[in-house]
Amino acid sequence: MSAVQGAGVVVTGAGGGIGAALARRFAAEGARVVVNDLDEARIKTLAEEIGAVAVAGDASRIVDTAREALDGTVDIYCANAGLASPGDVLADEEVWAAAWDVNVMAHVRAARALLPHWLERGSGRFVSTASAAGLLTMIGAAPYSVTKHGVVAFAEWLSLTYRHRGVKVHAICPQGVRTDMLTAAGSAGELVLAPGAIEPEAVADALLDAMAEDRFLVLPHPEVAGYYRARAKDTDHWLGGMNRLQQKWEETGA
Repeated sequence: MSAVQGAGVVVTGAGGGIGAALARRFAAEGARVVVNDLDEARIKTLAEEIGAVAVAGDASRIVDTAREALDGTVDIYCANAGLASPGDVLADEEVWAAAWDVNVMAHVRAARALLPHWLERGSGRFVSTASAAGLLTMIGAAPYSVTKHGVVAFAEWLSLTYRHRGVKVHAICPQGVRTDMLTAAGSAGELVLAPGAIEPEAVADALLDAMAEDRFLVLPHPEVAGYYRARAKDTDHWLGGMNRLQQKWEETGA
């Protein structure tokens, strides 16, 4: 892809799963890649594998360091780091705060650091790894669902505000992906997500397709588009179906 060849790309949460798959795909397409994660050992191994630069630490505060590693230019920023955060509305305040900080505010902080440069030169690409939960909601995971809605909302706001100034935005919204996060989803993940789970590499393929088409929503599970339309067309009917799924989950011993 011409948009990727030679581009300076940052991928957060690249220690495994979707992040590692994105980094590998960008490197294979000829991009100059910086990989980030809290797990320094894992990203160093990945960086050696794909010829990337490893920058460990808080995903929301590494833009300047990553920019230096890419000779001053970040062309594509993949805000991929996230927390699964299962639990209901009674989850501890600390769980809610951590989910909000990692799943939403890390994107906001990165955008703050990136936008002045992108707007000055008239180009840049921001990729938010959200979730189908950000479009539809996920049973058994209130902090995750609420904050992933926030991720989608922030990505939408970035796109509608800056697209005429050259900033392109993509929101990745998969359902089940065979990663550690699927395992962390527990029995709810087994019921809802595992049957249709895909490999992380399929998510990377879907993103590259969306980039080629300048498409905002990245839906590695195409059926999510139908669910999203059904939710908008008859929200009460959709909520009833989701409540029945909630009851089924409770009957399995959630």
